[in-house]
Amino acid sequence: MKKGQIRAIAICVFRKDESFLVCEGFDEVKQEYYYRPIGGGIEYGETSLNALKREVLEEIGASITNINFLGAVENIFTYNGDLGHEIVFVYDAEFVEKSFYEKSSFVGYEDNGAPFTLYWKPISDFTKNQLRLVPEGLLTLLKNAQ
Repeated sequence: MKKGQIRAIAICVFRKDESFLVCEGFDEVKQEYYYRPIGGGIEYGETSLNALKREVLEEIGASITNINFLGAVENIFTYNGDLGHEIVFVYDAEFVEKSFYEKSSFVGYEDNGAPFTLYWKPISDFTKNQLRLVPEGLLTLLKNAQ
């Protein structure tokens, strides 16, 4: 991402019982972990919905169904000391392949080939501030969408 640009991304909340699927990240400067639903950048000329389907397929090889748009969140943040600004299109959906729900964690791959791990984490871990969910405002959006 270039400095000084607003990035448009699409993320997807997958739910299983009282948990949802998040990838773990680490901010080297803040020395803290954070968690974010899977997704990624929207390319020029691509809808957020098509970007979401593409990103999930590219990162974890999964097809999705029952896709619902929940809303958008503006996210201004610092990561590794750099200012970031995103417009985040938030969806929820289900996996076509049900085996994703049976794994407690699994590996995905970024565009550059870097691996990341996805975990099913209890929603209560985030509502009780035990774990940090990003983007900021996502929990409020999810509560309002129920």
